[in-house]
Amino acid sequence: MNTLTGKTALVTGASRGIGRASALALARAGAQVLVHYSSGAQEADAVVAEIRQAGGKADKIAADLRAAEGPHLLAQRTRAIIGDRLDILVANAGISGAATIEETTVEHFDNLFAVNVRAPFFLVQQLLPVMCKGSSIVLLSSLAAHAALGTLSAYAATKGAIDTLVKHFAAALGERGIRVNAVAPGVVPTDMSSFAKTDAGRNFAIGIQALKRMAEPDDVGTAVAFLASEDARWITGDTLHVDGGSKL
Repeated sequence: MNTLTGKTALVTGASRGIGRASALALARAGAQVLVHYSSGAQEADAVVAEIRQAGGKADKIAADLRAAEGPHLLAQRTRAIIGDRLDILVANAGISGAATIEETTVEHFDNLFAVNVRAPFFLVQQLLPVMCKGSSIVLLSSLAAHAALGTLSAYAATKGAIDTLVKHFAAALGERGIRVNAVAPGVVPTDMSSFAKTDAGRNFAIGIQALKRMAEPDDVGTAVAFLASEDARWITGDTLHVDGGSKL
């Protein structure tokens, strides 16, 4: 169903994993998609090619979101391609890394917050001039923000910050007709969650879930596309748990 035909979308971290699945889901629904990447140019090319081969519109776009100026540069490059209207922003790009409280370094902590919190905050700020009534922003939270999972305290804190930003952004932008939500995936076997690709990781994930199978990135990508669509027009300020019933 082409429910997003005529819409423009930017998906950060879209060269792989959940970002890739989100970009493909939005394109299947008819949106023109900008596939952001930081270092995976070949992977981004593959996503763009897959969308175009299916009859959709897509372009790749690069920016380093660890850098303070990264969100500003990405916004400029986005506006140069799509012009004066962005309908959908999916701030998916993120980094992880397990460490005990004792092992966590200042550099690791700062990098986590730079990519996972600072970047989406200022990307929203910089793209607001081209977002309008009916636009949708989807941020990426995590099960780790709602349940203690291993040695992920610093990472979990960044996702807790995202849950807070969702509510503040939704309240501030509601009068403009802009909706803001988040999805909170559970354990998904992606490059960022390599533990989930091991036997121990699979056993752990299935053990904490009501639905006894491993998640696929598309399980989350389709939820992102739903939140971006008109079908979710009365949902804002919420975090949708897409985790197979984890830690119920």
